[in-house]
Amino acid sequence: LIYTSTPSVVHGGGDVAGVDESEPYAEHFTAYYPQTKAEAEKMVLAANGEQGLSTVALRPHLIWGPGDNHLVPGAIKRARAGRLRLVGDGTQLVDHIYVDNAADAHIGAMDRLGPEATCAGRAYFISQGDPIPASALINAILAAADLPPVTKSVSPRLAYAAGALFELIYGTFRLQSEPPMTRFMAEQLATAHWFDITAARRDLGCEPKVSMEEGLRRLRE
Repeated sequence: LIYTSTPSVVHGGGDVAGVDESEPYAEHFTAYYPQTKAEAEKMVLAANGEQGLSTVALRPHLIWGPGDNHLVPGAIKRARAGRLRLVGDGTQLVDHIYVDNAADAHIGAMDRLGPEATCAGRAYFISQGDPIPASALINAILAAADLPPVTKSVSPRLAYAAGALFELIYGTFRLQSEPPMTRFMAEQLATAHWFDITAARRDLGCEPKVSMEEGLRRLRE
């Protein structure tokens, strides 16, 4: 069993820079998404070895590319509407991964997973292995859509306060659409989050085949 998790399971709200899989789960979550991902990951890994079952959890971060229905269209839609902002100065380093490389990581795990495999019962961070400033990632995606770079920003404190307010409003009135900002989103946008993928390279053979430049060319097409 291969479970697709998220690095957010170790993100407690502050910077997470260069950590490996020994980093403990966060003690507090501001959204159900990372909380339930952490709970599910623990259950999956605990089930390794039960009745012949072999399990592994992969933690891809910020998957992007053609067909993306989240990061890419969200950034482009907000930019075209004039509502896209950086949270902070955009210099915080973040990991990301092109969709084909994320798929290759899953295939590599599938090929290696078994009762005696090194990867059995373990979690792995996977990414391009080359963290970049958050503003560079966003602006590269905008450039692929022939849009100018984002230049406006808001403070992390203001973004977090706005997220808390939107959560209150949407919860009170039971609105079904996605809030424009949440506390979790503000934390993710304002902090560094990049990871050591040495273990994934060693145990799963994860070596990104598609560069960011090639991925952006495909995205533009």
